[in-house]
Amino acid sequence: MPKGYWVSAYRTISDPEKLAAYNKLAGPAVEAGGGRILARGSRVVAHDAGIAERTVLIEFDSFEQAVAAHVSAAYQEALVALSDGVERDFRIVEGID
Repeated sequence: MPKGYWVSAYRTISDPEKLAAYNKLAGPAVEAGGGRILARGSRVVAHDAGIAERTVLIEFDSFEQAVAAHVSAAYQEALVALSDGVERDFRIVEGID
C-alpha cells in the first residue's frame, strides 16, 4: 500500500506566535494520526517559482491515514490556532510503492 505524505511549503510567516501555537497542537495531532515528521524547517534550496522558506514533510503509512489525520478534530484545532498567521502551500500526496 502506498504511503501518504503531507508537504507544506510556507510562503510567508506573518505571525510567529500563531505558528508557535499551531506547532504545540499540530505535533501531537500528527503523532496521534500516525504521522512521522521527516523534515521540518531544515535547509531549503528553492528553484523555479519556489520560495526558500520553512518546509515540512510528514509521512503516514497510507494516503487514507494522511487524509484522516488532516480532518481529525485535533488537527483542525491546530489549524484554528494558526488561522492567518502564515501563507503556505499544503498538499497531501500519495507515494509510490
